[in-house]
Amino acid sequence: MADLRQDARTVRSGRPTLAVVGATGAVGTVMLRILSQRADVWGEIRLIASPRSAGRKLTVRGEETEVLALTEEAFDGVDVAMFDVPDEVAGRWAPVAAAKGAVVVDNSGVFRMDPDVPLVVPEVNPHAVRMRPRGIIANPGCTTLSMIVALGALHAEFGLRELVASSYQAVSGAGREGVATLRRQLSLVAGTELGTNPGDVRRAVGDHTGPFAEPVALNVVPWAGTAHEDGWSSEELKVRDESRKILGLPRLPVAVTCVRVPVITTHSLTVHARFEGEVTVDKAREILATAPGVVLFDNPAAGEFPTPADVVGTDPTWVGRVRRALDDPTALELFVCGDNLRKGSALNTAQIAELVAAELR
Repeated sequence: MADLRQDARTVRSGRPTLAVVGATGAVGTVMLRILSQRADVWGEIRLIASPRSAGRKLTVRGEETEVLALTEEAFDGVDVAMFDVPDEVAGRWAPVAAAKGAVVVDNSGVFRMDPDVPLVVPEVNPHAVRMRPRGIIANPGCTTLSMIVALGALHAEFGLRELVASSYQAVSGAGREGVATLRRQLSLVAGTELGTNPGDVRRAVGDHTGPFAEPVALNVVPWAGTAHEDGWSSEELKVRDESRKILGLPRLPVAVTCVRVPVITTHSLTVHARFEGEVTVDKAREILATAPGVVLFDNPAAGEFPTPADVVGTDPTWVGRVRRALDDPTALELFVCGDNLRKGSALNTAQIAELVAAELR
């Protein structure tokens, strides 16, 4: 393995070695496309997955690369390791990679609230990358990432003091099973008149609810995650806690309702944000129009506002319906959309890794 690393460094002029752990998964697949599209800062890119996927060949940067099994030896000589794997796998193997000398950028939920692990969005808090006593940097969840770039830009100017949000989350947030479930449900209800009587969609779908509490086809489901105290879901508490940590506002009042909708990819959110003083829509638009990673698409009279159909496959956070609250001159209302598999997962991870690569060079 050390020889492989040396060969790659010789060919690519001393650039750092990157490992992509979970390369065959849904987010890993998107990650390989992103790595092929962005500026090439890496030497060797090593693809790692479960032993059952070892030996497969995937294409990255136009080159066919064999997938290695997840072992301690797979991290020999790795400078940065990006983890796109389930929580239990990240919890076991991310510390192993860090102990082998790699800087880990983890996309799971295991380390996000660890006080010794920075939670980073490069457009909002890039400085946090350098403070990593465990050698691990966490990537926020896809729902938080769908809004936090726009919200961070507004906070930097106005000073956020309260956040109320509702999410409309695509089924790909539940992984490949979520996508397969929606496609199966749509096939069961296609060409019918279902949705006109109580319970008819549920009867048609039957046991094909997959990871969702209710049918998602022809429906919206006001629940994502697992149950926590006082009626909150894990997904809702995650958005609250992650937003506080990224913005450096540990006491920020946050209320979130998470809703699953029949969309394949791209999360949307309505955002009610209150700030320290009076805000104007013109200034807010100016900030959003020039903020890195944000697209302002906001002319409702002309039918211009972001929807998942517009945003899927793109990198920025798209913002529309910008208006001041009817009864509060310190508050703004926004509608935001972000591709949950790109910026919401793979892209942000890649951006963090690039910050580390620049530090290593």
